[in-house]
Amino acid sequence: MKNNATPLQESNRLEWIDAARGLAIFGIFIVNIGAFSAPYFMYGGAEEAWTSNIDQAALIFIDIFFQGSFYTLFSLLFGFGLQMMRERIMARGNNPNLILLRRLFILFCFGAMHAFLLWHGDILLSYALVGILSLLFLHTKSNTKLAIGIAMMVGSVSFLSFLFYLTKDYLDYVDVVMIEQSYKNYLSNEIGLVWLQNYEDWLFANNPVTLIFLILVLLPLFLFGMFIGEKRWLHEPGKYKSLLIKWWVVSFLLFIGLKMGAYLFGNPIWFSYIQDNIGGMFSALFYIFSVTLLFRTDLGRKIMKPFTYVGRMALSNYIFQSIISFLLFYGVGFGLYGKIGPFTGVVMVVIIYIGQIIFSKWWFSRFRFGPLEWVWRSLTYWKRQPFLRR
Repeated sequence: MKNNATPLQESNRLEWIDAARGLAIFGIFIVNIGAFSAPYFMYGGAEEAWTSNIDQAALIFIDIFFQGSFYTLFSLLFGFGLQMMRERIMARGNNPNLILLRRLFILFCFGAMHAFLLWHGDILLSYALVGILSLLFLHTKSNTKLAIGIAMMVGSVSFLSFLFYLTKDYLDYVDVVMIEQSYKNYLSNEIGLVWLQNYEDWLFANNPVTLIFLILVLLPLFLFGMFIGEKRWLHEPGKYKSLLIKWWVVSFLLFIGLKMGAYLFGNPIWFSYIQDNIGGMFSALFYIFSVTLLFRTDLGRKIMKPFTYVGRMALSNYIFQSIISFLLFYGVGFGLYGKIGPFTGVVMVVIIYIGQIIFSKWWFSRFRFGPLEWVWRSLTYWKRQPFLRR
């Protein structure tokens, strides 16, 4: 069969989806900069290291409104995008499996370079691998996707949270040895030592047990995104406005109840998995419904428009954030590792992100795709895509 599949044309883009993706890139950076700039998020000791009132307030703010929310939002949009791409390819009479597999393999290659050369907290490798697994569910009915996703997420989160509760007295652990090693290697001016520490951190975060639970949480999010895409609620927000408002209210209440409610009983560590995954899922739904509904108003569209520029080249901007952080914090660059607190990190993210908005807007005045998006699309469709604007 002739391959006449093509990428989504600019005139057919859903701007609110681009804006939601751009918002996700901002939120992910807010969380990532803390792990990029210090070892405490991985090896414990954050509250002991940052004792000022403003840093403690920043930690709580990040935990409630960002932690577990924006990688979840990005995951929902990833599943949504897979569903959209499948429908578009099939509408042209092509088999989507080969194209989607090629797309995910290319993403895997991007992720491997990103994970081992720049940032141990990479999500692209996980997206590629779990994305391939999610292709098995593309042909299942939408309600079946939803049911499987709910069962997997509720089951895995409940089981692991129960184990955390049983071992709650041992969870508040600080690995002093690894903290000292992280400082030594990341502040080294030898790139080999930086890469070695990055590799050790990646192994720590991606051991076989955590990978299993990552699949059990990430795959349901992809399925939920596919479900929403198949229902077309976000394709036609005017048609489904009442439904979107209903779920906007429900998701807000559950988001606040789970994410903020944990602080009413001391925000125990054993509850964090429920807070991040179940609470994070509802906060992600709240954010995506908020962005979609905002685009229904003139003022809301003006507020959210800058996020669309970043969202249209989300992959490039995600990698750019890691390159900037690599140069800022490690010894091969400016060596700011361990020298900034959470509040300063938030300020830095806002400044860098504003720069990304300006740069992305300028880029799209001259080019059709982001630089990495152009490579990704050209290889996915096995055809060089037009790059320059005429």
